[in-house]
Amino acid sequence: MEAKKVWFVTGASKGLGLVLVKKLLKSGYYVVATTRDVQSLVDNVGPISEMFLPLHVNLTDDNDVKIATEKSVAHFGQIDVVVNNAGYGQLGTLEELTNEEAKANFDVNVFGTLNVIRHVMPYLRHQKSGNIFNVSSVGGLFGSFAGWGVYCSTKFAVAGFTEALAEEVKEFGIKATVVYPGYFRTNFLDNGSLGLPASPIAAYEAARQSEHLHLNSINGNQPNDPEKAAEVLIAMSKEENPPVHLLLGKDAYDLWQIKIDIITKDVTQWKKYGVYTAF
Repeated sequence: MEAKKVWFVTGASKGLGLVLVKKLLKSGYYVVATTRDVQSLVDNVGPISEMFLPLHVNLTDDNDVKIATEKSVAHFGQIDVVVNNAGYGQLGTLEELTNEEAKANFDVNVFGTLNVIRHVMPYLRHQKSGNIFNVSSVGGLFGSFAGWGVYCSTKFAVAGFTEALAEEVKEFGIKATVVYPGYFRTNFLDNGSLGLPASPIAAYEAARQSEHLHLNSINGNQPNDPEKAAEVLIAMSKEENPPVHLLLGKDAYDLWQIKIDIITKDVTQWKKYGVYTAF
């Protein structure tokens, strides 16, 4: 019989994180769930127990993350699977987003994830096992969306450092995977969840159209089921050799193919210039 693992899930009070936490507990796993809204998490899942540890954590505060990992190990004795799910979407063109808006998105989506990795790794290294799932986005695979440049850049960063992480930790028996979800039917695009530019510039018609499309047409009609995404993550945690890159959703695969075609066309068409630089 499989020994039930301890999961550490960030961004657990809503969306994919909440769905995953509920499914894990129903399947008998031990779960640490972090959020800035513990009351919402407790209302949806339940209070602290021998199976469940809800924690209020500000992921952008390195010391707060350190304390959370210590509490987790004190409660359960170990951490086996880490899901860096916390993050939010930020709409706005590169010109119209302020320095503060851009940095805030990086602080949560990039540096919050790095804080978690930094503090869980000593425990995973010591036990010489573990899985780390860093949730990126199709926006970390394909960035050609007007008005999504800062958000996509945070998710490209997650993909990049996860590739490096996978190489760094494999000697310790630890697996790292970057997850690229397509559009899943969660509250990611709801008002209050999606960051909008404080000072939009009307001249950016394509960005405004994208904003309207996501808020009014795509939201509530996303083609992918978060319940199935949670099932996939659980299945991947049982694989002996899980992938470094995991796409979720047919839409993610469609965008991957578009990206491959674009890169292939560009590098082939302009190869004479690309190789001209050799001595």
